Amino acid sequence: MGALFSFLKRADNPSLPLTIPSVQLHTSKYGRNFSMFRKVLTFFSCAYNSASDFCSSIIRRCLDKEDETPIRSGHSGVESLPVAITTITFSLDHIKEIKAKLGVTLNDVITGTIFLGARMYMETVSQGSGSACSTSLVLLNKRMLGGYKSVQEMLKPDSEAPWGNHFAFLKIPIPKLGDAEAKNNPLKFVINARKIIKRKRSSIGVYLTTKYLRLVARFRGPNGASKCIRGTVENTSMAISNVRGPVEQVAFANNPVNGMYFVVTGSPQSLMAGVTSYIGKLRVALLVEKDFIDPQKLKSQIEKAIEKISEAACREST
Repeated sequence: MGALFSFLKRADNPSLPLTIPSVQLHTSKYGRNFSMFRKVLTFFSCAYNSASDFCSSIIRRCLDKEDETPIRSGHSGVESLPVAITTITFSLDHIKEIKAKLGVTLNDVITGTIFLGARMYMETVSQGSGSACSTSLVLLNKRMLGGYKSVQEMLKPDSEAPWGNHFAFLKIPIPKLGDAEAKNNPLKFVINARKIIKRKRSSIGVYLTTKYLRLVARFRGPNGASKCIRGTVENTSMAISNVRGPVEQVAFANNPVNGMYFVVTGSPQSLMAGVTSYIGKLRVALLVEKDFIDPQKLKSQIEKAIEKISEAACREST
């Protein structure tokens, strides 16, 4: 994305830099009065969650098998099969309203919406599949910087953001339609997603997994590490990734860009969702296995999901 944005200029004033929304870090409500007792509890909780996440990721990759469902075909070589793409555009202000009413993050709202829409689609295609065991990968940016760097800056020897992909992923169980009681309380998809992601972020399981993959690469070579990553990815039902786009309209070769989206290609999955923010809009791109997942029907269910969540959030705040 840094390489792409290096070629884009602001449409209103090319001499000014692009404005990329910064990540807002959430501080503890206890502030400076964070007690030693709570710090000890947090430490042991982090240690337990880290060990649990690391061990479960290894065990699941070796033993557990993801269910074949309407969003996971299990076809061999699925990454090489034909795909179809459709996009959904939401108002960023609308998502922010839901966020404020529920006291969650934008990522929580959109992740919960995609989860609920996917489960509703599964249920319409095959009754009962909405309660199947399904897992999603949520991709994380590990650069931890306020914005993107240019190609020139990334290629410097002492760069804070060296060239290459720096990402990790969280394995998130998709809430089951029956467990979450979506018809009565669709907000449980948002709340459940928030709880799981928050817990996993507080652990160092991702860090331990990264270290493990580096050891595998060291002793078994890049192909060995690649097989480990592939084994993890293909044993999930879908993946979600997001990119923070410019606040202002941009231009490419003096041509204004009205919209943009992205998806991760070549992944051994039947469903991939890419979320992009750009000039007040949030665009979700769905890359699906062609002739297996109906992209328009899935899009319709995700649109219904945001309506359900929005209505429930309004009732919750009154």
